[in-house]
Amino acid sequence: MEVIKVEGGYPIGGEVTVEGAKNSALKLMAATILAPGVNTLTNVPNISDVHVMGKVLECLGAKITVKGLHELEIDTSSVDKWETPYHLVAKMRASTAVLGPLLGRFGKAVVAMPGGCNIGARKIDMHILGLEALGVNFEIDHGNIHATTPTGLKGTTVTLDFASVGATENLMMASVMAEGVTTIDNAAREPEIVDLANLLNEMGAKVNGAGSPVIEVEGVRELRPVSHRVVGDRIEAGTFIAMAGLCGQPVTVKGFEPHHLGLVLKKYELMGLKVERGDQQCTVGREGDIKPVDIQTLPFPGFPTDMQAQTMTLLALSSGSCIVTENVFENRFMLASELQRMGADIRIEGHHAIVHGVKGFSGAEVKSPDLRGGAALVMAGLVADGETTVSAIHHIDRGYEGFVDKLQALGARVSRVEVPDPDEF
Repeated sequence: MEVIKVEGGYPIGGEVTVEGAKNSALKLMAATILAPGVNTLTNVPNISDVHVMGKVLECLGAKITVKGLHELEIDTSSVDKWETPYHLVAKMRASTAVLGPLLGRFGKAVVAMPGGCNIGARKIDMHILGLEALGVNFEIDHGNIHATTPTGLKGTTVTLDFASVGATENLMMASVMAEGVTTIDNAAREPEIVDLANLLNEMGAKVNGAGSPVIEVEGVRELRPVSHRVVGDRIEAGTFIAMAGLCGQPVTVKGFEPHHLGLVLKKYELMGLKVERGDQQCTVGREGDIKPVDIQTLPFPGFPTDMQAQTMTLLALSSGSCIVTENVFENRFMLASELQRMGADIRIEGHHAIVHGVKGFSGAEVKSPDLRGGAALVMAGLVADGETTVSAIHHIDRGYEGFVDKLQALGARVSRVEVPDPDEF
């Protein structure tokens, strides 16, 4: 078992370049099913979630060739299956993103339910309801979703109850091959949605309005394979920006669009961080105290839920008290109990976290609760007194390429260490 050990108290500074966006690359990979032939994706992050999506595509019959560290050639001409295995969906819920492309190409799909739950228990219910409006029939059998289109996909107006990224993406990918025009109302507006729409349009689709609440898709008969560069990862960038704000010394983060973190950067400025925006980069540092600022997560352009953990860690060392409200996901406050082990003063009340700033963190043994929470614990360790050991780092590997290497390059005393697995005793 590997852990990350962090020796606190050493300054970080310099430059770091982020990879392509995890949340975009996974959906772009799924979209290649729609365009039979050799599709090339560049700026793809070399992370475990991408490896899992690659296995999903290979199970469907695709051939994937890795060209260098960040380029994938995905040949989908031989895709002849439309069923995804449960053991892969269980590893990564984003693998359900193949549902829309499979329906667009074959008119049918079999996708394992995430976690084997009933439809109403997961966010996937919005995917189902939206696709039903396009003419898809669904049946649940032995934990699998069986989707068919008896009369083909037909364009219509779909209004989402919530601006769900996953549902918007699946509807976009299915509707590009539907007959007529599909309107997605209350669509998600994230930059990753725009990246997917750009890819689909390069393939020959007719998608308008991506990045706004209303997306209109005019169906086409076929799509062609293309080459496309994945947009920079705003959440990886935000993680390093939060670290710079916590540690104080200036860090320049390159490889992303600062306006994709618009509200995050504004909130950080209110916290006392100095932010200099540039072309595909941002430099952040801090001289005074961290000021307490209330935040609440909302769909884009609101404050991203994927930046909540890193921001809570910042606020835990602020000069006062504030409230963090989580509106997007349940159980997104699991980080709090681990930060408390390091000396944080955080109280959870429903979907609110009341954060009282403390003077500093103490190094401790902590466990990554999830992807962003794991990165936040390493971040806390950078300024903690003594050594911090972060376990369950497979969560971190899902979304951050070369995380430890990048921190070392910034001057952090951090390393990956092999230790005995306590579950074996």
